[in-house]
This record gives sequence, structure tokens and C-alpha cells, in this order.
Amino acid sequence: MSDFYFSLPLLVRLIVQAGAVILVLFPIAAACSMAERKVCAWIQNRPGPNRTLAPLGGFLAPLGLVGRIPFIGPFRQQMGVFQLAADGGKFTFKEDPVPAHVNKFYFVLAPIVAMIPALTTVAVVPVGAYFSVINGQTVLQPVVLADVDIGILAVFAVASLGVYAVILAGWASNSKYAFLGGVRASAQLISYELSMTLSVIPVFMWINTPGGQGTLSLFTAVQFQSGVWHGFSLASLHGLWGVFYMPLSAFIFLVALFAETNRAPFDMAEAESELVAGFHTEYGAFKWSLFFLAEYCHMIIGSAVCILLFFGGWNLLPWVPLSTVAGWLHVADKPFLMGLVGIAIFLGKVFFSIFFFMWVRWTVPRFRYDQIMKLGWQRLLPLAIVNLIIYMLAIAVLQPTL
Repeated sequence: MSDFYFSLPLLVRLIVQAGAVILVLFPIAAACSMAERKVCAWIQNRPGPNRTLAPLGGFLAPLGLVGRIPFIGPFRQQMGVFQLAADGGKFTFKEDPVPAHVNKFYFVLAPIVAMIPALTTVAVVPVGAYFSVINGQTVLQPVVLADVDIGILAVFAVASLGVYAVILAGWASNSKYAFLGGVRASAQLISYELSMTLSVIPVFMWINTPGGQGTLSLFTAVQFQSGVWHGFSLASLHGLWGVFYMPLSAFIFLVALFAETNRAPFDMAEAESELVAGFHTEYGAFKWSLFFLAEYCHMIIGSAVCILLFFGGWNLLPWVPLSTVAGWLHVADKPFLMGLVGIAIFLGKVFFSIFFFMWVRWTVPRFRYDQIMKLGWQRLLPLAIVNLIIYMLAIAVLQPTL
């Protein structure tokens, strides 16, 4: 199957890969919207969305029949699964107004610009691994659309372009509320990008041995966490997840990730109590939904990168790499099945991370804007610099002995 796929023309493969990204990320991002409301309801001790079946009509009428199936229908209704179909139909076919006072070209362009980085960064993020025989040797290969050696740099470079969508939407709306929301959001994103970048430098300083060939590959970062137990020695660090020997880096990255994805308590881009609805005040229907799909896509990719760097990627547990799990399940010689096992482990961690994002949103109150700026510039950034210096000295002392 793989030979047939790689025999296809490059343009065909690019179209297939782009379609796969959309067909995977869009449903997951939409499901996150529904899960957000269910998690919120669970935390607040209320049912949440569970009455979607009653008003379904028109082309959605066949879905209403599923609700009448014994046991299955009531369960799916209580879970709010059909909320996805209702939301999708509403945002797609609802009237999509464009206010007369906006700059129409940039007003329409902003949600498109928001989606492009969200859908592009996933191309360089590995989601699993499998064994492949190359020149008579068994080599672990990543499951990734584009296996580039500058993976983390590509993620940061492309993801940072999302700030243009926010400021463009606020400016093109020709509204003081939307413009203030765009300015606040752009200032926040730029501020926390510095801390996020500094937090991952120690990880790649530790991975790259002095004098060796340098790499910024996310796959290599997971491989460094894929060792087995070698007793109480420094060699066992190769199987330990990054969060255990670089907890401060993981903490800084996670806090910055909340700010970069505009998630509470850092959702200054919206701040409904202060700015009506922030940079997307003038938007509605499908264009409005694109901004939130982009936010959830960024949250998914950010969670994936955090897991790859600090939580073992597709490795089940510390010192229990994917190769060991594949041996237990007798799929090490079956690349397709081994890839599915790695993807399942990885997605399980990603979904738990998304749940953690939602948990924090409905638990921690929103910060004031001055508190966010103070935390970013006076607390997190100096902490990231000190963390970098400490690990730089530690790596210089310990790495030659590994």
C-alpha cells in the first residue's frame, strides 16, 4: 500500500495529505467545541447540551431517527453527540452578514489567515512510529506528513503567523471594541512567544551532543525519551520523560501555551466582560466559527508538541517505549498495526491535555490585562532565562558522562 502511495505524482499526494489534515483536524476541533460545553457542565454540576434531537428537521431529520433506537439513542442524546451536526448546519447555512462599515476584503481574509497556520503546523508534527527495514537494518520511522529536521522551528515560525489574523480582524472591523481586542491579543501573543521559545532550548541542547550533527526534529526529541531502564545511572535518563528532568521548562512551556492559544485565564483576545467579544465582535455565522476552529486546532497542535517534548510522545510510560509495547502485542513486524498503536497512545495523551485545558478554563478566573503582561515580562521571561542558564551549565557538566 505504501509503495502504491509513494508511486503517485507529488501533486496528487499533496492533495491527499491536505485533505487528510482537514478531515482529521476539523472533526476533532468541532468535537472539542461540544466537549467544552460537556466538561463545563460536568464541572458546574449540570446536564449540558443534551436536547439537540428534538428540533432536528430538514436534511438533519434522519439523525433524529437515531434518537429513537433503544439504549443507543438516549445514550447519544445525553452525551450531546448530535450537537456537532446542529452546530455544523447552523454555522454553514446561517445568514453570514458583512457590516457596511468594515473593510470587506480584509474582513473576509482574517478568518482564512487564522485557519492557514492552524492547518499547516500539523504537517511537521509526528503522531506515531513504526519499524521499517532499510538496507537490511530495522529502523524506527515516524508517522508524519513532512519529516523535516527543523520541526520545532517550523511549528514556531508558522504558528506565530496566527497573530496576524487577530490584529487583522480587529482592524478590518472598524470598531473600537474589536480593535482593542486585536491589539491586546497581539501584544499577549508576542510577549509569551519569547518565554515559550526559551523553554524548549534546553531540551534540544540536551538532545544534541557536542560536536555532533545538530537537529531540531520532534521525532528525535521523542527518541531521546524512548530508552529502557539501566539501573540508577545517568543512562536511564534516555528513557525518562522530559517533564521529570526539565520540570521548569515544561511548566513555562505549558503556561505560555495557554497564553498563545488565547485560553482562559489568558483569553484577553475575547474578554466579553470588558470588550463585548473582542476582535471578532463584528463576525457571525461561518466566519465566526473559523476563528474558534483555529483556536481549537492551535490547542490540539500545541498539546501535541508539549507531549512530544516533555511527555514521551507515543511511548506508553517512562522506560516503556513503543517498541516494548509493540513486542507485547506482537505487532513489531506489522508496520501498519504498530503505527496505529503509537497513534492511539499519542492521541490519548493529546485528548487528556485538551481536557486539562478545558478544566483550567472553567476553574481559574480570568486575569486582568496588566496581570497578564506582568506575568509574561516580569515573571515568566526572567524565569525562562534563568532556567536556560541553569540547564546550560548542567548540560556542560553532565552530558559528556552520558
